[in-house]
Amino acid sequence: MAYIIDGKAIAAQIKAEVKAEVEALARQGITVTLAVVQVGEDPASCVYVRNKKRTCEELGIRSLSYELEEQVAEEKLLSLVKELNERSDVDGILVQLPLPAHISEKKVISAIDPKKDVDGFHPYNAGALATGEPGFVPGTPAGIIELLKRSGIEIDKKECVVIGRSNIVGKPMAQLLLRENGTVTVAHSHTVNLKEITRRADILVVAIGRRQMITKEYIKPGAVVIDVGMHRDESNRLCGDVDFEDVAGVAGAITPVPGGVGPMTIAMLMHNCLESRKLSR
Repeated sequence: MAYIIDGKAIAAQIKAEVKAEVEALARQGITVTLAVVQVGEDPASCVYVRNKKRTCEELGIRSLSYELEEQVAEEKLLSLVKELNERSDVDGILVQLPLPAHISEKKVISAIDPKKDVDGFHPYNAGALATGEPGFVPGTPAGIIELLKRSGIEIDKKECVVIGRSNIVGKPMAQLLLRENGTVTVAHSHTVNLKEITRRADILVVAIGRRQMITKEYIKPGAVVIDVGMHRDESNRLCGDVDFEDVAGVAGAITPVPGGVGPMTIAMLMHNCLESRKLSR
């Protein structure tokens, strides 16, 4: 049976480290502040925003909440982002995605000051990651690197395969694995002979968005399998892109769903918010 990588425990370590630094800043009269903007009442977004607010409170980070109606004009949202950019007491700005169809996500993300872009989605930060410059990295891929490192899993010289090429997970994940000296292949929906490619992987990161698609036939014995997916199965239980029960007997280590990658995303968001405060001093 594979070693289970405990994302809850590792996220708790990171949050404890962030909390200690936030408290140290507070003793100097410095407050770390995250502004969260939500448009509409998408149920999943409501859950994510609520979790982010709760984590802020837990770590001593002040959170500012802006809840805009679904029909809000794009110009009004952009005006709010501009206002938050200019506020010296705001360290991080997070606009919850997805946005309604009449609002350009690209335009809104590009409007956020890169130094306050704690989600790491701004083109400046994406470019910084690609060229090896300092910048914010999206929470999910950054969290996966922490999962691997804190579990004692070596990336250097390893064959790494990422399934998925999104700007939020796939592309930055590949860049981060390269930064750690992994040999990286990116596979996606147009990839031919996917099983042949994934069976080469020492480390397989799955972010394909298809419920329990990856079975043991895709896995090299002893491989590390990181599951980014989040779905509901026939019994309405949470599951991932990987068929956990099938793959766990072949893999050397695996992340569960829930309790694997998910907790890391918010932990790394809080880490980024703290870093923004430290960089602005």
